Amino acid sequence: MKHAYVFPGQGSQFPGMGKALVEQNESAKKLVDQANTQLGFDLAAIMFSGTAVELRRTAVTQPAIFLHSLLAYATLNSPQPAMVAGHSLGEFSALVAAGVLSFEDGLRLVSVRASAMQKACESAPGTMAAVLGLEDQEVELICSGIADVVVPANYNCPGQLVISGSVSGIEKACIALKEAGAKRALVLPVGGAFHSPLMKAAEEELKEAIQSSAFNTPTCPVYQNVVARPITDPVTIKQNLINQLTGPVKWTQCVQAMIADGATEFTEVGPGKVLQGLIQKIKTAILVNGVS
Repeated sequence: MKHAYVFPGQGSQFPGMGKALVEQNESAKKLVDQANTQLGFDLAAIMFSGTAVELRRTAVTQPAIFLHSLLAYATLNSPQPAMVAGHSLGEFSALVAAGVLSFEDGLRLVSVRASAMQKACESAPGTMAAVLGLEDQEVELICSGIADVVVPANYNCPGQLVISGSVSGIEKACIALKEAGAKRALVLPVGGAFHSPLMKAAEEELKEAIQSSAFNTPTCPVYQNVVARPITDPVTIKQNLINQLTGPVKWTQCVQAMIADGATEFTEVGPGKVLQGLIQKIKTAILVNGVS
């Protein structure tokens, strides 16, 4: 029996997040105090009492989800993970859980990432769209045939793929995808084209911060987004984490690989239950199609 821990990304935040965890656990309270001191503002106050609008600010959202995930991890009474993975931002939480990064370095990198992504969104405007009901290969082919920037960004589960790119590229892709038979091709209310070439400036800024950070050998394999396979070499982990900002989140493939490597139980650690739903759909597809 192998226990996999998975950590959610941006979009899983909610008002009041983490408050109950801190009230119930002294070690969680210490992490909150540490985060507030390090960031130089009261992140916990926004998490516990802020509005949904306040929590949607990228500079707040990403550290808040990271902190909530590590608070939840600190309060678990479960066995040590046999493997870990995180969805986009969640990969940073997974790396802390696996001992690759210290909490302090993880929080610092997440803060740099949030700031760099916000700047990239302002200098290179873009958007994303959720595509439902088409095979991944068909979505990839349609995106590749559009002259404007548009790429597959999040392989969430079979039949659900998020694309990312310029506003005009996404508009053209949505029309073409619907014509090809997509059940939905819906533009998302996001601030930019995450996991696309339009994040290149953010990648360069984050690269400098990552390369100057200490990465340890993980206590268990980390299934990284851009390669969807288990990685244990700190140098490789660094490079994959850098590539993640402009590369796709291969979540479907990560979960398939973890199952193929013996994962029998998945615990979602952090706000929300989005990953549980995606994992169940991936498991169902494996049973139906024999994909692994």
